Amino acid sequence: MDMMTRMCGGETMSELNQKKCVPCQGGVPPMNKDEIAEFIPKIDAGWQVIDDHHLRKAWAFPDFSKALEFVNSAGQICEEEGHHADFELGWGRVIVKIYTHKINGLVESDFILAAKIDQL
Repeated sequence: MDMMTRMCGGETMSELNQKKCVPCQGGVPPMNKDEIAEFIPKIDAGWQVIDDHHLRKAWAFPDFSKALEFVNSAGQICEEEGHHADFELGWGRVIVKIYTHKINGLVESDFILAAKIDQL
């Protein structure tokens, strides 16, 4: 079974990337381990959950220019979604870190943003 048809909770990865990020107004708790476990199969296996706090994924590129191009494209997605990732850019590499800053943890929108970035 390929990554795009993998199912979890009745939702495929491709359906997750079709959703819109919902701005967090605060006042909601971050996802717990069980909730995170439900969403992990909905995104690319390259994403890691770090300390039940944020998502992290690294990409390799042949040079700085291609890495920068990826960051600019991913940044455009962040702007369109009104949900912003943290980027670490270096020669031939990009690391993306996603979490909801307002609540200092993960919500569904973080997984939506990860799925959208994976479309690049």
